Amino acid sequence: MARARPEVLLEAQNLSVAFRGIIALQDYHLALRPGELLGIIGPNGAGKTTLFNALTGVVPVSGGRVLLEGRDITRLSPDAIRRAGIARTFQNIRLFRRLSVMDNMRISAQLERPADLLATLARLPRFAAAERARDTQALETLRLLGLETYRDAPADSLPYGVQRRLEIAMAVVARPRVLLLDEPAAGLNPAEGEALMRLIVRLHAGLKLTVMLIEHNMRVVMGVCQRIQVLHYGALIADGPPAEGQRHPRVLEAYLGVSDPGFLGQQAGAS
Repeated sequence: MARARPEVLLEAQNLSVAFRGIIALQDYHLALRPGELLGIIGPNGAGKTTLFNALTGVVPVSGGRVLLEGRDITRLSPDAIRRAGIARTFQNIRLFRRLSVMDNMRISAQLERPADLLATLARLPRFAAAERARDTQALETLRLLGLETYRDAPADSLPYGVQRRLEIAMAVVARPRVLLLDEPAAGLNPAEGEALMRLIVRLHAGLKLTVMLIEHNMRVVMGVCQRIQVLHYGALIADGPPAEGQRHPRVLEAYLGVSDPGFLGQQAGAS
């Protein structure tokens, strides 16, 4: 008996992005299943962040489609895509720096699930109930990321690594269907980066998140991701289990400039 095709949560079909004739992403394909932790790797300029920007409506696509649970979201605005269930972080941290940690969480939750305007203006009971529920979820999320003690601190007073965790907390507070993490360990020292990655793995499992992760630390990619995709000059050159990527000749040549199948494993062990 033929096996049923696994459910696809987020799909990209022949996705392409060009800037003034320069192709940044070309004929990209994705079939992301619920609960996956997918790593996106490739050399600088490979198109990794462009991919995230295309999936979240930050840049217009030149061709192809993006589907979320079968719904075409290709032309939606970034805020509409976020409300549909795709949240993300950025290479450069984006916080409301002069506001408290808790207010950052409230704003993020509000962006994803706007309040009922009539209930808000009239101060109806359901408005107060929604506010309480939002605060409860925000506090629960802060606890999950070890941030509860910072709830009243201004965001710009936090250490850099804590700001990174806050940005992730803001992305997951409304429990998105898909979470895109763009180099979440950027700027952290190796110990901080590995601790953050362990936290992301716990969030992935505990909240049953579906995650796409851009990361340069090969030990992280090989150790935590269930599947990897490799981009090179905007083209998808490999897609499969991490062990396959370690042996893939085009990956070794394009990403590392070597042809030794053991090199990736050596780098993962040394990172």
